[in-house]
Amino acid sequence: MADPRIIDITLDERTILWRNADVEQERRIAIFDLLEDNYFEPQRSHEDGYAGPYKVHLRVEEGRLVMEIRRENGDPLEAIVLGLGRFRRPIRDYFAICDSYYQAISNASPQQIETVDMARRGIHNAAAETLIERLDGKVKVDFDTARRLFTLICVLHIKG
Repeated sequence: MADPRIIDITLDERTILWRNADVEQERRIAIFDLLEDNYFEPQRSHEDGYAGPYKVHLRVEEGRLVMEIRRENGDPLEAIVLGLGRFRRPIRDYFAICDSYYQAISNASPQQIETVDMARRGIHNAAAETLIERLDGKVKVDFDTARRLFTLICVLHIKG
């Protein structure tokens, strides 16, 4: 019986060079929300018909995202490698708008905060759509899963 979802997700700690309390909170929320509700269906079929659930480990290696997909028991299934070129600008823009958002929270009007937050969501949504496109033919994910995965990809890119 198919169970197309992620039950555990980890990030390569060697890739994360720096993080602050805001980034750590974003990571925790993204992982919690992802594990609560996600749709993740690798498109490669397996000889034994295995169709989930999955454990996923994310890392960046030589400018590429490596998504290791494992069975529920931890046995490896496959690794998907995506070039990150199309994500460089959305990641940079997302970091910039998040900085603006955190600054706005402490000293801006509610209307200014809402404006910055709308811009942040717009960048996040566009990046999620790009991730869905890049995973096409490899893994089917829904929009919310793609958004949360993009957040985690951003965490892997923080250089301090």
